[in-house]
Amino acid sequence: MALEDAAKQMDMAFTREDLKGPSYELTFGGATSFLRRKYTKDLTGVDIAVTGVPFDQAVTNRPGTRLGPRAIREASALQAPDAPYGWDFDVLSEFAIADYGDLAFDYGHVSQFPAALTAHIKTILDAGAASVVLGGDHYISFPILKAYAEKYGPISLLQFDAHTDTWQDDDMDRIDHGTMFYKAVKSGIVDPSTSVQVGIRTTNEDTMGVNIIDAREVHKKGPQATVAKIKQILGDRPCYLTFDIDALDPAFAPGTGTPVWGGLTSAQASIMLRDLAGINIMGGDVVEVSPPFDTTGATAVAGAHVATEILSLLGHRMRTA
Repeated sequence: MALEDAAKQMDMAFTREDLKGPSYELTFGGATSFLRRKYTKDLTGVDIAVTGVPFDQAVTNRPGTRLGPRAIREASALQAPDAPYGWDFDVLSEFAIADYGDLAFDYGHVSQFPAALTAHIKTILDAGAASVVLGGDHYISFPILKAYAEKYGPISLLQFDAHTDTWQDDDMDRIDHGTMFYKAVKSGIVDPSTSVQVGIRTTNEDTMGVNIIDAREVHKKGPQATVAKIKQILGDRPCYLTFDIDALDPAFAPGTGTPVWGGLTSAQASIMLRDLAGINIMGGDVVEVSPPFDTTGATAVAGAHVATEILSLLGHRMRTA
């Protein structure tokens, strides 16, 4: 496909026949799957499945992250249809990437949600694909990690966030966006010694043994030194990357449930995500985009770019495996 195809092609999320290559469409029209990938429930031959989890049971103060997946998909349509900038390969052309749609769950039976999400991700992994998840409040990472740990064993966590989300909570059935990584470590699905949280800037005395690179350290030492430290901690262990959009300063992402000043800039985040190429990433998510609190759409734009970088990190790992 070429640029002139935009004059005669539309709704490629439904009409395209393959799972690879760019999609030249009018940015202001057409079906807004993630990066114009084909919508399909058929995972045959899929390398990476993008899926949405429109859930926000537990965001502090500002609900609305259930609308995050839709906003991120819409924002992704604004990105250039060419290869993601700065990479030495085109993940969209080299790998079969599908938009697997959203998780279906009964909002009236919240207690059933975690198992439904774990099963949803397990279906993707059992098909031989990796998942990139658009959230949703940050709790969703816990059920996702259960599916990944079932396949890979205790996994390393790379978390970009303003909060550690390791506040003590020994009720494993509670659905809470601030305690799920406490539970993930305590239940043995995350290895804290080879996990790292980046951008932290809220007080929590018990980090469950997870390594912390707070926002101040990132600002003082810079993105490249931060990436070097992250890679040293992760080593070559299988890892899962979760990016809470409130890792960014509210100046760059005001539409989140829990904004905290002094955060990462979008430039710092873009450098770090790009330079993380080479980590043994198995999957990832971007969470807590809350469109009602950002009429500019900047937060959703940031979320779409983060998800694109996660796609490229996965592609880099797959092509060098």
